[in-house]
Amino acid sequence: MVADRDPYLIISSDCHAGPPTERYRPYLESRFHRDFDEFLAGRDRRREEMTRLGIRNEAFADRWFHDHEEGLRGGWDSARRLKELDGDGVAAEVVFPDADAVDSRTAAPFGVGLGLSGDHDPALGMAGARAHNRWLADFVSACPERHCGVALLPVTAPVDQVVAEIHRARESGLRALMIPAMWGAREPYHDRRYDPVWAAAAACGMPVLTHSGAAPREEYGDHLGIYVSEVTWWPARPLWFLLWSGVLERHPGLRFGIAESGCWWLPNLLWFMDRLYLGAHGGKKLSPFRELSRPPHEYLDRQVFVCATNTKRRELAQRYEIGVDNILWGSDFPHPEGTWPDTRGWLRRTFHDIPVTETRRMLGLAAAEVFGFDPAALAPLARRIGPTPADLGQPADQSAVEASWARSRETGRHWLTGHDFPVLGATR
Repeated sequence: MVADRDPYLIISSDCHAGPPTERYRPYLESRFHRDFDEFLAGRDRRREEMTRLGIRNEAFADRWFHDHEEGLRGGWDSARRLKELDGDGVAAEVVFPDADAVDSRTAAPFGVGLGLSGDHDPALGMAGARAHNRWLADFVSACPERHCGVALLPVTAPVDQVVAEIHRARESGLRALMIPAMWGAREPYHDRRYDPVWAAAAACGMPVLTHSGAAPREEYGDHLGIYVSEVTWWPARPLWFLLWSGVLERHPGLRFGIAESGCWWLPNLLWFMDRLYLGAHGGKKLSPFRELSRPPHEYLDRQVFVCATNTKRRELAQRYEIGVDNILWGSDFPHPEGTWPDTRGWLRRTFHDIPVTETRRMLGLAAAEVFGFDPAALAPLARRIGPTPADLGQPADQSAVEASWARSRETGRHWLTGHDFPVLGATR
């Protein structure tokens, strides 16, 4: 089997943008300016606290900004951003808030970016979200075919305001929504009060996502290892609230995604949930799952996706359990834990033995379908900047590559196919 050797159309499902925080002022309603000044005044104190807790490494921060000063301007400078995306071979991107993940110099007003949670003051939370959404709409309008802006949505605010912001964001050109990973003391996502929100998102064709960032840091003290062990669990948690409560059943047009939380946790979770629903011995004492008309894996394949930033070899080895089309690669530009500025080298090290057809899906085509990108419009750019299969070390003759994955592909979700659980290949 000879592979298609055209360059890849690469779409990063997880990138970040936001101006230096003080530049949000023109986008913020004037009645919140005094609160905004107080928020700005607390930046040094918050940075000192981050350093004390070990969340901020001062030596690393100094080196990071010194070595990447020009490229980091791509966090808010559209022309510079396109140059950096081109250098990485990325044709298009999904844009979340908070370009600076080291010093929080580009934090959305009142900390409602990646730290968005139900604990925010409802009025300030919505005001900060609207300010970011207005700025982001302006930012992505410079090159809308390459950018999908993700609107911040403090979904725990009054429902009429939330629904109005969905429609306003869509009309402004934004195409996806980010909700809090944590709802604090407010109603959890199985509550029927949110049904108008899910319905509006589905009607507008806007995927709803959570993103790693928020976590109960006050519980961890100085023990940063606790935080990093749990931080990807919080954005994943809404998945089982939406699934078991019937939200995905009632709103079949709703798409839900989890960003920058890996996908290593999903195969075992899916296996466990399917077994419960399908009547495994351990679940027989439980009440019937009346809200569902089908097993969990069917909702996953129909409505759920994972923006698996910096996807690992171990996760790729599990892709037939997760679902190849459910894995959307992301670069995390311009965060230091991502692949920028060495995305091309990272892709070669990670995808060199993955079939070309599957690589095309995970690196771009699946994201195009979820977020509404036009592959035909992006094709000329992809031909100019995209790495080829050869650049990724993938052989022209795919026969051996396909054969090496044949057993894993055939086994798939072993609890459904009846095949023995496969022994995973080499991972890292």
